[in-house]
Amino acid sequence: MADVAVTSQPALAETKSTFTPIISQTHAPNDNQDVFTPAKHLDFKEMPNVHTMKELGFTESTGVSPIAVSEPFKLFTEEAVMRMRREVLSAEVFENCQYSSNLAHCYLRGFANKYAPFVYDVWKNPETLAIISKIAGIDLVPEMDLEIAHINISVKSEDEKREELEAVAERANYEADEGIGGCPWEDDKPIVGWHTDSYPFVCVTMLSDCTDMVGGETALRTGNGDIMKVRGPQMGCAVVLQGRYIEHQALRTLGTTERITMVTSFRPRDPLCRDDTVLTTVRPISNINDLYNQFAEYRLQMLEERIRLQLKEIHDLSAAGRRVPTKRLKRFFEEQERFLAHMNKEMVDDEDVVVGDIQQDHITSTTPSKSKKRRKLM
Repeated sequence: MADVAVTSQPALAETKSTFTPIISQTHAPNDNQDVFTPAKHLDFKEMPNVHTMKELGFTESTGVSPIAVSEPFKLFTEEAVMRMRREVLSAEVFENCQYSSNLAHCYLRGFANKYAPFVYDVWKNPETLAIISKIAGIDLVPEMDLEIAHINISVKSEDEKREELEAVAERANYEADEGIGGCPWEDDKPIVGWHTDSYPFVCVTMLSDCTDMVGGETALRTGNGDIMKVRGPQMGCAVVLQGRYIEHQALRTLGTTERITMVTSFRPRDPLCRDDTVLTTVRPISNINDLYNQFAEYRLQMLEERIRLQLKEIHDLSAAGRRVPTKRLKRFFEEQERFLAHMNKEMVDDEDVVVGDIQQDHITSTTPSKSKKRRKLM
């Protein structure tokens, strides 16, 4: 693909697809005055089981939190899901915020603060953030407005759905007749290959009815190379994953006409916490102006706060007739130099961004050995 010049809407015109999703109609009342109310729209009742980085075989220094992944947990009421669907699947969102890539037909991105006030308020609300942070084991905030409620959409016809369910039933009967143990359907073909995310944490929320869905698990590669599977969430349920540091892949789903997931990305609130954010997977499918502006803004705010805190320490010690040790001060300078260098590296020149082409350098080339241990997180 040739280099693409970036304008005020750099990626959209080049990536918009003629693909028309087969979306089930939602039947929520059309009350545009409805606002997000935690007591009404959150359905979080108890902490889910979580699995630690240590449990998955990673060192204590890996990642920004000891928590690796949660099991699926109920987060939203059906009314909230229907309200979010109505905003997400609106004509103006599809018209202005639809992207495609070499990896997927349809993403919806960068719409929340423009066309989806309910969705935006959901992920900005302190009660929602408190839930996600508690599960993640660290105080989190949305990565940036652009990454609130990224939508992945895959659709099939009713005939395709029926054929898949018949194939699942046929295979289950065959394995029962042959005495083959295990699950009736074990399809390891991924939607996307092994990869790590651009951002420290994600919360993946299911917006589709999963009643007849088969598959859809998330496979995780542990620190010692074993493969663990986390079952997919049901409608209104979510999973929290420290996806920047854990290689994972989403396995195929069968037996449903649509699969719509909402992915909101998070980073630590503390400006002194490390920020390993990269733009590899999002640069080709984003409005570059919005992406770079928001990335630079929050990173420079972090830098500003770090410098402010360092200045305060210098001021306080100076007032007491002391000073910051030279080696410690130089170490601070070196850390901020690396911080700025990382920003510079991630902000690829506009003319070098190939729209819709997600490079595979974030996906590992090694296929897990079949001899490796596989287990399922229930």
